[in-house]
Amino acid sequence: MKVRDSAMPNEDMWNSFFDPPEILSKLKLNKEVKDAVEFGSGYGTFSIPASLIINGNLYAIDIESEMIGLLKKKMSAQEIANIKLLHKDFMKEGTGLADNSVDYVMLFNILHTEKPEKLLSETYRILAIGGKAAVIHWIYSADTPRGPSLEIRPTPEMCIRWLTNSGFSLNNEIIDLPPYHYGLIGVKT
Repeated sequence: MKVRDSAMPNEDMWNSFFDPPEILSKLKLNKEVKDAVEFGSGYGTFSIPASLIINGNLYAIDIESEMIGLLKKKMSAQEIANIKLLHKDFMKEGTGLADNSVDYVMLFNILHTEKPEKLLSETYRILAIGGKAAVIHWIYSADTPRGPSLEIRPTPEMCIRWLTNSGFSLNNEIIDLPPYHYGLIGVKT
């Protein structure tokens, strides 16, 4: 099941909305992370830079075979060997990864799904104790050039509630990711 209201614009437009190294730094992705996961890896906007930071494997999961194919070509061109591509419907099937097996999960522009707590439950299951669930989403404003409709776009407070309800600890710090996003970090304790 594809996440609602998740159509991707062309790649150049999409990439213009982000500064991946800056965002990953603010969300505490660093060399201490061994294995990481990105739900909805898309063009690899974050998967590729994240794979260059971590010390293990980056599991890039996407339901779209076209996106998996594009990311595979980029990996080959850049000689990246630590990204493991998973073509699957993680909302329906889960990730297939073992319990407590990864250190970091990227939930970037995806919590507008119809069942965010189901996705966060799978995130919690696969994260090791002390692992981080990093969330970014579009700010709640009609002035953003993209993003899901405001009717389904989560506010930071909604994401905090979902993370807390799913068992994560967080300091409730909303991380400013200008110009269009905010971030949060939940920790599995």
